[in-house]
Amino acid sequence: MSLYIYVGRSFAFVTEGDCMRHLIGIVLAIIMAGAVFFAGAWGYLRLVRVSAAAGLPASGGALLHDRSSLIAMAALAATGLLAGILAAAPRISPLAAALPGLVLAGWTALYLVNVRFAIDLIPMSARAYGTGFRALLESGILGAVGLAMVFPLFVPSRWRRRPGVPAETIGADDYVASFTSPLARG
Repeated sequence: MSLYIYVGRSFAFVTEGDCMRHLIGIVLAIIMAGAVFFAGAWGYLRLVRVSAAAGLPASGGALLHDRSSLIAMAALAATGLLAGILAAAPRISPLAAALPGLVLAGWTALYLVNVRFAIDLIPMSARAYGTGFRALLESGILGAVGLAMVFPLFVPSRWRRRPGVPAETIGADDYVASFTSPLARG
C-alpha cells in the first residue's frame, strides 16, 4: 500500500514502511504516557516526600546511601531517558514523543484556565501515582516537559525516511530487468 500526500507545494510518496513507523510511534507514545504517569509521578512524589519529611533529602548528607531517594531517582531517570530517546532518535516517528507532550502541555493549559477541572481529571488521584502527577502539574514541570517533548514534531526531517534507508518497493525498471526472455533461457 502506498499513498500520495500533499506536502507544501508537491506530493510526497508514502510507503507502508512509513505508515508502520508512525503506527509504532503511536504505540510508543502510549508507553511514554504510562511511564510519565506511573514511574515519573511516583518517583517525583517519593523525592518530594523525602525532602519534606527531613527538611533536606538524606538529612543533608549524600543521597548515595538513601535507598528511597535512589529508587525515586532511578524511576525519574528511566522516564527521562525514554523521553529523550523518543525525542531524539531519528528512526522513531515524532509522534512517539509529541503525542504525550501535547497531552502534558494541554493538561497544564487546562490547569491554568480551570484548576479544579484539571485536578479532577487526574486518574487514580488517591494513589501515589495520581498524587505525584498532581504535584508535577501544580509545580509546572508537566508543562515544561510537555513543550520539550512536542519540539520534534516541528522538525521536517523527522517526518521523512532517511535517504540511506532502502525503499520497501522496487522500481519498475528493476522489476522488468529481473525477467529473462524464454529464448535466453535456452
